Amino acid sequence: MPDTADNPPALDDSDTRKLGLWLRLITNTNIIEKEIRNLFRSEFKVTLPRFDLMSALYREPGGLTMGELSRKLLVSNGNVTGIVERLQKEGLVKRWSLPTDRRIYSVGLTPKGRTDFKVMADRHKEWVADILSDLNEDDVLPMIALLDNLREALKNRKEDK
Repeated sequence: MPDTADNPPALDDSDTRKLGLWLRLITNTNIIEKEIRNLFRSEFKVTLPRFDLMSALYREPGGLTMGELSRKLLVSNGNVTGIVERLQKEGLVKRWSLPTDRRIYSVGLTPKGRTDFKVMADRHKEWVADILSDLNEDDVLPMIALLDNLREALKNRKEDK
């Protein structure tokens, strides 16, 4: 039977262990993300990308350019534009051109957008806590540290190339 996320490989050498780690990371991420997407859809009638975009803007009260948003969210400008246009129609974000270059637009949350996002963010935090509630609390901080190490190694690898 081929190796898949549901049927990970036997962990008998370093390369295979790393493949097994990757499969487990993907599997667990997909399980959690699917549940979160469903919760956002059922409770707020919003998508996860929409929440992610509002989250990025919430952390930047002065706003972000469309290009900065694309880079932060790791998506194309076209994807960001579509979400921003829908949020703008609902009065959740505002757009303005930069005085130094009128071709470049910045985007920021409106007061209503900040309020709506805060409600969703609070629920998101509750959902994640519930989803991960069966984890032993003593394992959480070491897991965070290991994942931080992984992120740093991946960042360094990218910089080396």
